[in-house]
Amino acid sequence: MKTAEEYVASLRKMKWRAYFFGQRIENPVDFEIIKPSQNSVALTYRLAHDPKYSDLMTATSHLTGNRINRFTHVPQNSEDLVKKVKMLRLLGQKTGSCFQRCAGLDALITLSSVTYDLDKKNGTEYRTRFDRFLAYVQNQDLVCNAAMTDVKGDRSLKPSQQADPDLYLRIIERRGDGIVVRGAKAHQTGALNSHEIVVMPTLTMNEDEKDYAVSFAIPSDSNGIIHFIGRQANDTRKLEGGVVDVGNPNYGVAGHEALVVFDDVFVPLDRVFMCGEYELTGTLIERFTSYHRQNYGGCKVGVGDVLIGSASTIAEYNGIERSSHIRDKITEMVHLNETMYACGLACSYEGTKLPSGDYIVNPLLANVTKQNVTRFPFEMARLAIDIAGGAVGTLPSERDFRNPETAKYLEKYLKAKAEVRTEDRIRMLRLIENMVLGVGMVEAMHGAGSPQAQRVMILRQADVETKKKLSQLLAGVKASPKSNS
Repeated sequence: MKTAEEYVASLRKMKWRAYFFGQRIENPVDFEIIKPSQNSVALTYRLAHDPKYSDLMTATSHLTGNRINRFTHVPQNSEDLVKKVKMLRLLGQKTGSCFQRCAGLDALITLSSVTYDLDKKNGTEYRTRFDRFLAYVQNQDLVCNAAMTDVKGDRSLKPSQQADPDLYLRIIERRGDGIVVRGAKAHQTGALNSHEIVVMPTLTMNEDEKDYAVSFAIPSDSNGIIHFIGRQANDTRKLEGGVVDVGNPNYGVAGHEALVVFDDVFVPLDRVFMCGEYELTGTLIERFTSYHRQNYGGCKVGVGDVLIGSASTIAEYNGIERSSHIRDKITEMVHLNETMYACGLACSYEGTKLPSGDYIVNPLLANVTKQNVTRFPFEMARLAIDIAGGAVGTLPSERDFRNPETAKYLEKYLKAKAEVRTEDRIRMLRLIENMVLGVGMVEAMHGAGSPQAQRVMILRQADVETKKKLSQLLAGVKASPKSNS
């Protein structure tokens, strides 16, 4: 397994083509906008070498028998699924941010079973190719970036109906030694902190969309791949040279996001894991989203722990920690947070074995987990802002605190409890501001699919017909005729 230092050194060897603020980023590794999110990923390496956390952070490879980072491990039992959630909560607690390896892990887990199913159905050799790739990822301890979300163009039209066929990533050429693809993937978390991009289709495809039914892995700095780093709330504060205004200077507001363009990228045949087999695109998507929605019962809960701690601390600084309404709000935040965690654990404990030998979470409970995450963090943020007060959104800049002409006034008038340093109060308010604004909350809503996508899956998995029969039996009534509505 790599150390944190070896991870950063490995990134320095890569040659990305990346842009931010209209300019090419020549050195992403030391770029202030990227560095905090890189620190979050580095922590996944550092904790794996800490004996205190090795049980959660590492696992035994089912391919090689080697001890590996759990972020490269395909779950082989329900215990693996549970430890995954607990690992994510731990990292959320340690970073208060996104650590960016989750989606890539879920892509690996999903493709392990889907390539097996493809081979059983079609007599292909995708699983053999994938196992070689997975062993490589495990042995090199690589970060994978899962690329599923296409830019989609006109949402009312299917991929094959778009005016521009490239609005969904597609195969434009098939060769004897590989394929050439064109398109773009959006919202790519931690793109410049990842060694490999693992591409998957974003929708269930039909027969006339075989070119869009494609999955493969490619190094993140391959020829033809272009990264456009997205803006975040208060992102340029990282360029100002201070630390207080950033809020979470070590780990940032979240992992950076990128629009990743594939400009006629060649993919070698041994890196292709689906090539036109549209029949299993739906299965792939359902499994990936189930695994990924499970995660939010861990990572968002860990971040929630930090937010609860921040709200409690600022209440103490302000001298209101004993007020009954403040205690009630903290209690509600804890209740919401632990409810998300309970769902994440439940879908893991209810995991089942697939024909491939890999384990999958309970899909219904995984979708319930994520549905809660589209609501509860927003309520927790509201409560944290309520407790913190208006200063969380109106503070003067750090430079004003460093200016000798103005500092004495701010030190005097932004003071709370006499024994609490003004700067400590400001730092805590900035951390709360950091956590309740920007991409972190957007990701709680749209990460792993929109809320409506989860509701569709919840109803599909709910088996309402069986529930109707239960009620009809107890009531002593005959089954009602099915409605045509």
